[in-house]
Amino acid sequence: MKHVIALLCSLAAGAAHAGCGDMAEACQLPDGEYHAVLPEAGGQGAPVVLWLHGAGSNGGNAIRNTDLIDALTARGYAVLTPTASRPFRDGGFSWNFFPGWTGRDETDFLKRAVADAAGRFGTDPQRVLLAGFSAGAFMVSYLACSAPQTFTAYAPVSGGFWRPMPERCNGPVRLFQTHGWEDTTVPLEGRVLRSGSFEQGDVFAGMELWRGANRCTGHAPTSYAETDSFWRRRWEDCATGSALEFALWQGGHSVPEGWADMVLDWFEALAVK
Repeated sequence: MKHVIALLCSLAAGAAHAGCGDMAEACQLPDGEYHAVLPEAGGQGAPVVLWLHGAGSNGGNAIRNTDLIDALTARGYAVLTPTASRPFRDGGFSWNFFPGWTGRDETDFLKRAVADAAGRFGTDPQRVLLAGFSAGAFMVSYLACSAPQTFTAYAPVSGGFWRPMPERCNGPVRLFQTHGWEDTTVPLEGRVLRSGSFEQGDVFAGMELWRGANRCTGHAPTSYAETDSFWRRRWEDCATGSALEFALWQGGHSVPEGWADMVLDWFEALAVK
């Protein structure tokens, strides 16, 4: 009986995180949906973390990751978890990120989700961190590369670009890349998928693209730091209005413990004008 009660409590806690603010159902747009959780103080004036799920998932599943969502809302952020548009195996979805693919314009959809949340909840559409995991991180990277002015800053976790990689990215961009040293799903060097149909790119090559977009004067980082379990590298000899950091951690393909506070500290320290 105790196990049943614990399970019911767990499901109730997850349900509290699902929906559209106080409403049980997701927030609806003409061509998609997003889930929204507000900080304890409410949405008025709250900055936003727009969090993109990985392949095979959806916004409802993402919002039930209470460890991550609670860490973000505890800092005063509203969290929006949209659902991607491309069907992916067993009822899940993935993002329409790769250049040349047809389908929903994800950049436009994400912009409209942020605007919709501002209208519904009073969240601040000018303070938005676009972050995502795995396929969500690929989406973050491609959007930041092509249209860095869309949101305030970007934080991909366990994902970067696919080959052939972009020849260049637009800038300046404010971006914090995080990746696991032991990631075998999206290895740092990339890997071939589906017998050569797709090929993940090299994360370090992606960092070179970001340095070029930010017009950094050197290849080597200007500073190094260790924060909890993270090995951090930062480039500061770059264009005004840019920010670039890369954190490695020892684990695999997941969002590491402590990521939320580390990235929000970085985001809040940005000199955004």
